[in-house]
Amino acid sequence: MGDGAPTAWIAGCATAHAALLADIDGLTDEEARRPSALPSWTIGHVLTHIARNADSVVRRLQGAVRGEVLDQYVGGLNGRASEIEAGADRPAVELVADVRESAQAVERIWATLPITAWDALSRSSRDVEEDGRVVVFSRWREVAIHHRDLGLTEEPVPLPAALVELCLPRELERLAGRTDPAELLAWTFGRGPAPKLAPW
Repeated sequence: MGDGAPTAWIAGCATAHAALLADIDGLTDEEARRPSALPSWTIGHVLTHIARNADSVVRRLQGAVRGEVLDQYVGGLNGRASEIEAGADRPAVELVADVRESAQAVERIWATLPITAWDALSRSSRDVEEDGRVVVFSRWREVAIHHRDLGLTEEPVPLPAALVELCLPRELERLAGRTDPAELLAWTFGRGPAPKLAPW
């Protein structure tokens, strides 16, 4: 991305925030209790996850400003899961306000982050050290994918073309780790059926 803020990624994520907030405006308690596209998660779980992910972005970048390499979530993946369960059954109005306010906090810190902090590192939930630009990319991906997981619209929420262009090559590289590489290669050559992929 080069030096400084990843402005195109920030703009893409801000657009994703706005689209998500438009679709959950007026969410009812009944809708919040419905199953999402994710196993064992309701819409309330997904919205709580999106909000806590926003908090993690702010946490990581605040640490970067101070020169601290912080973990994404306090308590790691177990801490993340506990926070999601604790917030999933809240009234819809609280869920929506949480998503809105946490997204606004993310956009505020991006707008004010010192240029040197974009190069500072923090640790993802998978224990990978990443700079601030990757944190932006990860947030954009999370919002876009989980917006789709909500299933609130008749048609699936389209993934932004710019995000697809960035993400797809990265994800394709990982496919060989989820199936037999020879079968995968044969399929790409049109010489066999699409191989079964192991779960993420």
